Amino acid sequence: MRPLLAITMGDPSGIGPEVCLKALLDPTVDDCCDAVVIGDASVLRAEAEKLGVVGKLQLIVDVAELDRASGGVSVMDLRLCLTPPGPGAFSAATGQASLAYIERAIELARRGSFDGVVTAPISKKALDLAGCTFPGHTEIFAERTGTKRYAMLMYSERMSVALVTCHQPLRSVPDTLTVEGIVETGELLHETLLRLRGNAPRIACLGLNPHAGEGGVLGAEDGALIAPAIERLRELGLDVEGPLPPDTAFTPAALSRFDGHLCMYHDQGLIPFKMLCMEEGINMTMGLPFVRTSPDHGTAFDIAGKGVASPASMVSAIRLAARAARL
Repeated sequence: MRPLLAITMGDPSGIGPEVCLKALLDPTVDDCCDAVVIGDASVLRAEAEKLGVVGKLQLIVDVAELDRASGGVSVMDLRLCLTPPGPGAFSAATGQASLAYIERAIELARRGSFDGVVTAPISKKALDLAGCTFPGHTEIFAERTGTKRYAMLMYSERMSVALVTCHQPLRSVPDTLTVEGIVETGELLHETLLRLRGNAPRIACLGLNPHAGEGGVLGAEDGALIAPAIERLRELGLDVEGPLPPDTAFTPAALSRFDGHLCMYHDQGLIPFKMLCMEEGINMTMGLPFVRTSPDHGTAFDIAGKGVASPASMVSAIRLAARAARL
């Protein structure tokens, strides 16, 4: 039987509803999995009317009601936004709704009702207005599943980057880096790429400072934390090179040598990744008890409601979740 995925609708004021509909009506998605959108039917219906596909929506209350042969878009309606909000607006209401969609998907995936979860973009500002202290999906999923060993992976067939530290201020990164954290993320990267690709990956471990610290002249962290972590990973049998200067770690020559990059902080990995892989890029949370992926873009409030959002990254996220759920 094909894997069954939960697709959370994302922020109702962003492009999430649009890319969910477009992606689920893509023939390549329909070929690889069955899916249920967890969100608000009123919002999806308004978007479907703009796209001319309102007849494709099918409301369900329980997963058991899903008609896998229907060819439509199945929606589990949480009825949190009965009046569709305006596009591109931050609000506590949409933040609360976004979190509720995620929590329902996690609950059902933990019960075994779904084989994986794909999340449309949320607004961290709206979450904050709703009183949610989590900085993003990664941390919500980890806390709600009781997962202690986890990390963010940005994945594509061209390159993959794992983050040792994630959604936190840049000034806090050096003080939160630890040998244990680097080793843990390196192990998760190795395990995930081995599972997805079938071969032991070659991993580039980046330094924190310019020139990877230049022997301590430009910072002590590379020698004191990152180098010992690399040695420990090698002792565990992983193929890891570094610490490498970050400014040359993503050249064409480097990308041809490595299957994955172990990055010390958010922008160190995501800037080169999004420059090269924005359309096909996928956000994946490593270490969870079930598969969770997401497109690599945000809510795009500036184009929300205009019908011009590309579903390419959402399509990639769904297809990867379906493939990983089978492994």
